[in-house]
Amino acid sequence: MKKARILFVSQEITPYLESTPMGTLARQLPQGIQERGKEIRTFMPRYGLINERRNQLHEVIRLSGMNLIINDTDHPLIIKVASIQAARMQVYFIDNEDYFQRKAILHDKKGQLFEDNDERAIFFCRGVIETIKKLGWSPDIVHCHGWMTSLLPVYLKKSYAEDPMFENTKVVYSVYDEEFSGSLHKDFTKKVVHDGIGKGDLDVAKAPSFANVSKLAIQYSDAIIKASPKISADVEKYIKKSDKPVLDYQSPESYIDAYNDFYEQVLEEEFAMA
Repeated sequence: MKKARILFVSQEITPYLESTPMGTLARQLPQGIQERGKEIRTFMPRYGLINERRNQLHEVIRLSGMNLIINDTDHPLIIKVASIQAARMQVYFIDNEDYFQRKAILHDKKGQLFEDNDERAIFFCRGVIETIKKLGWSPDIVHCHGWMTSLLPVYLKKSYAEDPMFENTKVVYSVYDEEFSGSLHKDFTKKVVHDGIGKGDLDVAKAPSFANVSKLAIQYSDAIIKASPKISADVEKYIKKSDKPVLDYQSPESYIDAYNDFYEQVLEEEFAMA
């Protein structure tokens, strides 16, 4: 019997950044799911403050070299990889000199969001998809962690819906309490438009606040996980209205089994519909 394939895409992963609830979960969950008999792949952005030598990152030449056009500008896609030996898992890093060389994650020294965070998210999400295509590894589930992954559901369900690699892929989106204040660039939806995606498909994120970007991800996902004990009330309301399968917050002691069971439920619904 074919092993189910789970692609984990996270805004952050421990130990490459300072430990956070999201980073810790995104480190432990893939290992736990792999130990429960599934195939996994894991991706995150290669922020400039990640020490490449200490973490033994190296470029994967055969996967690098593609250009992604964002806002009418070419941006080279560089793929790096590192191994977490104790977990017997690799982490792939999406890198680009324009977007991920600065020694910070999402905010400048004054605590302000970087003005190009929207483009960084676009580049990251499209970079993951193109890399998975090059790997020839068709995922059964893509599990997204953090708002920077919020465009993956849109691209997978609209731009890549006809692609044989993704036509049966289910998308699970985890909502965290890592809200940002203010909003992303005012031209966010204009920049997101891509093959198969029109502006009307992005209406919920016309004003790209954290809540609205999260709603966009929820709109195009197949199932939702509440990954923090308390999430935005606005987002919570939208999840209820979406009528999609939802896994409520799980304690750190038991979440791996609960998530594994939830994946099985999502996959069974796919088989039931086939």
